[in-house]
Amino acid sequence: MENKKEFWVLGHKISPHNVSGNYDMVTGETPPNVPGPPPHYHSKLSELFFVLEGKMEFNLDGKSVILNKGESIDLSPNCVHTFSNAGNTSCKWLNVHSPKGFLSFFENFGIDAHEENAAEKSVDDSIIQNVMQKAADYDMLIKI
Repeated sequence: MENKKEFWVLGHKISPHNVSGNYDMVTGETPPNVPGPPPHYHSKLSELFFVLEGKMEFNLDGKSVILNKGESIDLSPNCVHTFSNAGNTSCKWLNVHSPKGFLSFFENFGIDAHEENAAEKSVDDSIIQNVMQKAADYDMLIKI
C-alpha cells in the first residue's frame, strides 16, 4: 500500500484527493488556535468548503461567517477570504478549487507530513515570506 500524500501548509494538514474532473479537491485539518492564510482572493478560481468536523470561521469581504459540521460555503472569484478554526478541538474540512490548478500551491509550499516537526516547519518565517512573494503565481492574490 502506498503512502498517502499529505502536507502541512501554513499550519494546516492537507490531504489531496485524485479526481477526474476539472477541479482540485483536498481534505484539511486545522488545529485549534491556528490562523488561516492571509486574506486573499482568486481572480479565476471558485472555491467550496464543507465542514466535516468541528467549527470554522470564515471572513468573507470583511464579514464573519461561522460554519458547523455539515455546513458548506461557496466562494466566488474575487471574494476576499480567510478562515480559521472556531473551536477548541481540531476541525476537518473538504476544499474544492475549480478549475483545476491550485493543488500545486499546496504541493510547492507544503512540508511532507511524514517529516519530523512538519507542522512547525510549515509556519517558518522563510515559508511565509516565500508564500507572500509567490502566491499570485497560483491565483492567490494577497489582500493586506
